[in-house]
Amino acid sequence: MLKTEKEYKSKLLILAGTVIAQIGLGTIYTWSLFNQPIADKFGWQLSKVAVAFSITSFALAFSTLFAGKIQDKIGIRKLVTLAGIILGLGLILTSKASSLGMLYLTAGVIVGAADGIAYITVLSNCIKWFPEKKGVISGISIGAYGAGSLIFKYINSYVIGSKGFTFAFLCWGIIAFVLISGGAQLLKDAPDAKPVSDAKSEVRNYTPVQMLKKKEAYLLFIIMFTACMSGLYLIGIVKDIGVQLAGLNPVVAANAVAMVAIFNTSGRIILGALSDKVGRLKVVLFGLIVTAVSMFIMDTVHMNFGIFFACVAAVAFCFGGNITVFPAIVGDFFGLKNHSKNYGIIYQGFGIGALSGSIIAGIAGSFKATFVVIGIMCLISIVIALTIKMPQEKASKERTSKITV
Repeated sequence: MLKTEKEYKSKLLILAGTVIAQIGLGTIYTWSLFNQPIADKFGWQLSKVAVAFSITSFALAFSTLFAGKIQDKIGIRKLVTLAGIILGLGLILTSKASSLGMLYLTAGVIVGAADGIAYITVLSNCIKWFPEKKGVISGISIGAYGAGSLIFKYINSYVIGSKGFTFAFLCWGIIAFVLISGGAQLLKDAPDAKPVSDAKSEVRNYTPVQMLKKKEAYLLFIIMFTACMSGLYLIGIVKDIGVQLAGLNPVVAANAVAMVAIFNTSGRIILGALSDKVGRLKVVLFGLIVTAVSMFIMDTVHMNFGIFFACVAAVAFCFGGNITVFPAIVGDFFGLKNHSKNYGIIYQGFGIGALSGSIIAGIAGSFKATFVVIGIMCLISIVIALTIKMPQEKASKERTSKITV
């Protein structure tokens, strides 16, 4: 309940700053637009260039482990401002990259780490300001992150086409810096979250060490890993699938990048808001089922224009929804006080999932074989989603059982 008009306006400004910063951070999802131009200029294999995005995703996830501690020391505003500066510089340096090693360092490690640190702290901080609307706020925050990729798909495409990818990296770095650091100026550190309780259970604020003693943390990690592996793998090679499996011309297949961004963003907003009403695990379960079906269809059916776009849109929508709901799930399971640290641990499923998709594809040797592996992982995660319970609910049942006896 908002007590004063001043507090209300303050929260709206924080939400606005969150949206602005997340739009800047989400621009990294336009990376696939750069793969072919870079490969063509330097004569590198396309697959090796595409590894840069996997490194970006892994660095993004790994850096979240340290984000909470840094925020505790310097505060959200300074942290996100610094991240915006580093991310912008990383993209500008990428415009000067002349070797795969430098590309992996600048576009991969530097950009990914800066993005991850800002992303998770901005998201967690905003959720703490609106604890009664975790799903909706996650949807808005992560939806803005997805919107960044949609907006910059057109900006980066235009600049690449008219000025070349080198100049595009330069412009991208400057604009991203302005958005992220500018949005940071509206942010304020949220007050410590108090434990919330309802009629069903008592929600306790777990420390990271306490959380890691619960099997639920590892089960959530598996689901996160599966959801991210499926979504990130598809995002990274969506244009290639359209050309090689659906027989589309490169121009039409490139439109899939925009479509992925649209459905990814829609999934974040729609499923995030829906999770507050129907339950977060039900939303995750829905996403996993749809993703599994889509993967098996792409493996078994001869793809045409319609099937390709339907399956890719479905996976993108569910991927966006799943990663939106997960921050709220971690808050529900383990409390909000240490949310950025706890979610940072579970979020490693994002980075490992990003790398695993490429590794599995390399071992499997084809897109379709990779789809089968991802589909099987989805089935395993569906079983987990159907059976997992909140730690507090189990504790409550155990206490009730003892009293009854």
